[in-house]
Formats: sequence, structure tokens, C-alpha cells
Amino acid sequence: MRLSSLIIVAATFVGAAAVSLVAANFSVKLIEETSEIGVRQALDDAKMPWAEVAADGLQVTLLGIAPNEARRFSALSTAGTVVDAARVIDAMEVEAMAAIAPPRFSAEILRNDAGVSIIGLMPTATDRDAIIERFAAMSDDASVTDLIETADYPTPDGWTDALGFALTAMEQLPRSKVSVEAGRVSITAITQSADAKAQLEARLNRAAPPGLGLSLDIAAPRPVITPFTLRFLIDDNGVRFDACSADTEASRTQILQAALKAGHTGSGRCTVGMGVPSPRWSEAVEKSISALAEVGGGSVTFSDADVTLIGREGANQATFDKVMGELENDLPDVFALYAKLPETVDPNVGPPEFIATLSPEGQVQLRGRLSDENLRTVADSYAKARFGSDRVYVGTRVVEGLPNDWATRVLTGLEALSGLSNGAVTVSPTSISVRGNTGNKDANAKIATLLSSKLGEAEDFMIDVTYQEKLDPVANIPTPDQCEAQIGDVLQTGQISFEPGSATIDAASLSTMDDIAEILKICGNMRLEVQGHTDSQGRAEMNLALSQSRAQSVLNELRARRVLTSSFSAKGYGETRPIQDNDTEEGREANRRIEFRLIRPNPTEPEPESTLDSVAETGNTGPATEGTSDEQN
Repeated sequence: MRLSSLIIVAATFVGAAAVSLVAANFSVKLIEETSEIGVRQALDDAKMPWAEVAADGLQVTLLGIAPNEARRFSALSTAGTVVDAARVIDAMEVEAMAAIAPPRFSAEILRNDAGVSIIGLMPTATDRDAIIERFAAMSDDASVTDLIETADYPTPDGWTDALGFALTAMEQLPRSKVSVEAGRVSITAITQSADAKAQLEARLNRAAPPGLGLSLDIAAPRPVITPFTLRFLIDDNGVRFDACSADTEASRTQILQAALKAGHTGSGRCTVGMGVPSPRWSEAVEKSISALAEVGGGSVTFSDADVTLIGREGANQATFDKVMGELENDLPDVFALYAKLPETVDPNVGPPEFIATLSPEGQVQLRGRLSDENLRTVADSYAKARFGSDRVYVGTRVVEGLPNDWATRVLTGLEALSGLSNGAVTVSPTSISVRGNTGNKDANAKIATLLSSKLGEAEDFMIDVTYQEKLDPVANIPTPDQCEAQIGDVLQTGQISFEPGSATIDAASLSTMDDIAEILKICGNMRLEVQGHTDSQGRAEMNLALSQSRAQSVLNELRARRVLTSSFSAKGYGETRPIQDNDTEEGREANRRIEFRLIRPNPTEPEPESTLDSVAETGNTGPATEGTSDEQN
């Protein structure tokens, strides 16, 4: 009986334990499910679907890949609002971040009379101190403001070339702003005149490394024109301007439209400048051109407010008088008209003349009549001063009866001739004629201004000067590629050879060096590498040293011929770049050579967008110009 009671008690305890265990398991499951559902719901409300929730007893584990560290922390905080933060286990990972792209290196440089300022981001490898020293040198005592930041990233392709060119350009630009990026330079500047602008643009374009993106915005102030000159002609040679000046773009348009109505067919070249004698200048010019066309031709010349209208020989006198009377009444105030209809001259009676000719080779001959011995001496001295003492031949004679202003007319004619590349000036008692060719687009206007200011009103003169681009010292400058090709043509006919085993240039090659030097003097500043090459005979180290010495020897010969070589370099490549097989004598001879090669940036892949949202531009590498030497190493 007693045993049975014990069994019953034991069974009761076991049953109770079993019931308690079941109840505990049920409670844990309930807590897990409640925690997991609650945290999951909170994460979904916070728009974090990437976070996974796993409950294990009282612990809640967060899994998944967070887009960044901030979102991971936010997920933990959100879970901590549902369950005790101590129960939350962080098993999340953070998505791998892409490598930070290198920044866009750039610089803005401003130079004016106050000094130089530079701001921008540069690679740490850039020699910052050397840059500041160059700016300090070009700004004299003015200040240099250094706002440069640096970043330790590799120097992008094209950066060194762009920055070096910008520094060189700034030395020529006292008032300018230059923007520098890898492979690109933008320049905004102001010059003193249109001629200075054209010359500066030509120099910068030629000096820019091939492959460099160059943007130029060069402004030239309106020139001061004194006297304010205009000359319009209608004669057997056509309808044209010898000189044209306007005070505004609207005035220029009005003058050119008047010329078109009078029969002018060209585009018209009219300089907008300062110094106009009256705001009604274009009105006076328009009326005078119309009057000239009405009388049948001749010339009208404005020198400030003085207007000289010379009718065409043989025109009707009554018509001429009527039109001139109307013009004199219609001209705005301050303008004074002198009108003249030339008398018909017997073609068999020639007037006394003085003639000066300038040949394409620069030789000058003075012929004809002069009023006295003093004038002959003065004309001879003046011509030698203008054209060179060894280039003037005098064949004049002294006669009586010449006009009192003959000396002024002769010396003015010589000054006009000096503005031509070749041509002739004829001086007579009633007119001056200037004919020839020039490389200056503004020569006609300058000569017309000269004659009208020196001779005064009521003087007749004729200008027949033709602009030829081949004579233009700016337009006719060859490009770096053309220079490279010209050097190649020279080397095709005259090789650069050396004494055997030496860096001494053979005497037979000195004439070739002369020809190359003349080309480079015309080409001016450009980045050029003089390269030396050998064949494979002998030790490689000796060949490398010999090729370097030969390239340097060529560079020294160019310097001796007064070629500016600051942008040139000499480099020897030894036997590493053969162009033919070294197994034959012909091949070895071809491999022993000097090359003249333009330095171009190496081509690169476009740079990816960086933290500064930029893309760099790059250049290409071009072919070499080659010459061979006929001596062995």
C-alpha cells in the first residue's frame, strides 16, 4: 500500500514536470514568434526589407547586407524599439563601397597688374614650389596669392603638359585668366591691338603641345584711329575702299551698305575704332559715296572732318557742280568739302616724276627728279635708314621748277613704299601713286591714312596694293606638323652623318644642319625631340651613350645657328628602335640615324567621372621625321 502511494506521488511529480516543460516550450515559442514578427514589422515600416530577422529564445539576430554603415545602425536602433536592445544580436554586413574615384585636378590662374593668383586642386607630385617661383618671377614685385590644394592621387595623363604650357603662356599674358585641366587649357586675355592679338594667337597655337585642347578668347581694344580716315574709289579698276573707318558696328554697316549701292561687290573691310570727329560720321560718308557714284566716279577721301572729292577725268562739269553743291549743303556740321574735277591732260605731255621701286629681294632704286641737292641727300639717307644702307641705288637728278612741296611728297612716298613687301611709288606734281604687294591686311588703310595726313586736303593719290597671304609673316607660319614634314624633306636629300664612332658631325652634313636651322627659325617655339639611333653592332651600353651624344651634338649645332631650343630635348635610344634588319649593311646604315620628332602626349582612355564631375581630354602620338647617317657606330 505504501509502495503504491509512492508510485502515485512520483507519477504526479513526473506529470507536473512534463506539463511545466511543455508550458515552458510553448512560452519560448510564443516569445520568439512575437519578437520576430514585431521586429520584422518595424523594419518593414522603416523601409529596410534587406534586413532579415531570426529569433532564438530571447535573442533576436539581425542578418542581411546593409547598403551603408548608417543604415546598419538604423536597423539596430529600430529593432531596439521592439525588444530590449541587449537581446539584439548584430550579424549584418555592410555592402562593399566602390573605390573613391580620383578627383578632377584643375587650376584657375589670374594675372593682372596687382600680381598673380592661383586656386585649384593639384596632384601632390606637382612641384608646387617651382610653380610659385615662376609666378613670382613673372610678376616682379607684385604679390603671388597661393590657394592651391593638393591630393595624393596619380598625376593624370595630360596634366603635366597642360600646366607647363599654361605657365609658359602666362609669361606672355600680363592681363589674363587661364584655366588648366588634364589635357586642356582655356585662356582669356586682352592685347593692345588687333595685330598683337593675331600674333599672340599664332604663337600660342603653335607652341601648344600636339593633342592639348586649347581654347583662346583673346580680345583687342578698339584702336585709336588718327586721323579718322576713309577713302572710297570708283575707277577703271573697280569700286573699292582703300581705307575704311567707323565708330560703331551700326556705322560700319551703314557705310558698307552705301558702298554696295555704289557698286561695291566685295565683303568690305572697315575698322571700328575710336577718334571719330563727329557722331554723324557714317551719315557724311554715306552721302559722299552716293555723290561720287552720281558724278560717275573718282575718289572721296575723309581725313577727320576734311572731305576731298576728286571727280573722274572727263565727267560733265555741270553735273559735277550740281551734285557737289547738294553734297556741301547736306553734309553734317564740322565737315568741310573740297571738290575738284581734274582737267583733261594731253597724254603726250608727261609731268615731272620721282619713282622709287622696291624689288621682292629688298633692293630699292630711286629715279627721277628732285628739287635740289639737299633733297637728294635726305632722300638717300632716308631710304637707307628704311631699307638698309647696302640695298639702295640712287639714280636721281636735280631740276628746277618743281612744286614747293616736292620734298614732302617724295619723303611721304618713300614712307608709303616701306609698308610694302615689293612695289613702286610714283610722285608727280598733282598726285602720288602707290602700287605693289604686301603681307599686311591693313596696308591699304595705313597707306591711305599716311598720305591723307601728310599731304593735306585736296590732294589726289592712288593706291593699288594687293594682299598676298604668302607674304603675311603671321598667316604664313607653318604648323608644327608642316615643320616636321619640311625637316623630313631636307633629310631625304641630305643626311646627317657623323665621324665613325664619334659624336662629331661630318663636315658634309653642316649644310643640312643649316637648312634645318632655317626651317626651325621660321617654325619658332614647338616641343621637339632630337633622337639619336644606332645599329646593333657593339655593346648596347656604348650604343646608348653614343646615340645620346649624337642627339646632343645636333641640338648644340642648332643652338650655334641661333635657333631657340628651350622647348627642344635630345635623347638617345641606342639600338632599341631599329627600322630595318641589322643583319644587312643596308639595314644597319638605315638604323644609324637622327630623327626629329614632335613631342605629343601619349593617348589614354577617357577618365571616369570623379568626385568633381569631370572628364579629361587626351592627345595622340604622331609619326617621326627621320634622317639617316651613313657612318657606322
